[in-house]
Amino acid sequence: MKVLMVITSHDQLGNTGRKTGFWLEELAAPYYVFKETGAAITLASPKGGRPPLDPKSNEPEFRTDLTVRFEKDAAAEAQLDKTVRLDSVRQEDFDTVFYPGGHGPMWDLANDKHSDRLLESFLAAGKPIAVVCHSTGALRHVKMPDGKLLVQDREVTGFTNGEEEGVGLTKVVPFLVEDAMLKAGAIFSKKADWQVHVVDAGQLTTGQNPASSGPAAKALLRKLKERSSQRTAM
Repeated sequence: MKVLMVITSHDQLGNTGRKTGFWLEELAAPYYVFKETGAAITLASPKGGRPPLDPKSNEPEFRTDLTVRFEKDAAAEAQLDKTVRLDSVRQEDFDTVFYPGGHGPMWDLANDKHSDRLLESFLAAGKPIAVVCHSTGALRHVKMPDGKLLVQDREVTGFTNGEEEGVGLTKVVPFLVEDAMLKAGAIFSKKADWQVHVVDAGQLTTGQNPASSGPAAKALLRKLKERSSQRTAM
């Protein structure tokens, strides 16, 4: 199995002067879900090279066994140092794609034409995709092969308005994930703030927040196995 993980390259939290980037748990938890199945993982980002880590995600209260494991994993860190450029990857080389979150994607992946085209190519090929947390915002312009917005009339989840308010960044982010999905015609599903929540809707799997990233990866794997079984039976 070949898995592509797409990480943000954006490191500025609006005009606050504070740093942002990807959320460590949202990379580490899915990474090891995939790794433990023997999957070959490729990390990509818009700019390539070392993507910026949201420093807050590595504060003691947000560290987990898996984030610590990732930091001590020389092979994983070496991969992170050399992410490939997003515009150089092709869906033909992968079975699926997973987007970790963090606030960074709100500024780059949510407006990246290469990202849109990549996700659309996975959908056109019948392959499953997954996004979590703020990376749900990267779906807002993505279309199905028939030209309909991917999220239109589809159940999705992502970082909620309540969670954004909880971290005090409602006025900082360029848009609110929940509002953007509703504007695009999605059926936005959510649980209480910070609770694990994963939604499976056809080819799309979405996770609400950092705690949902590992479960979303497991849901994606189940979908891949189902697809593989169906193809074998044909």
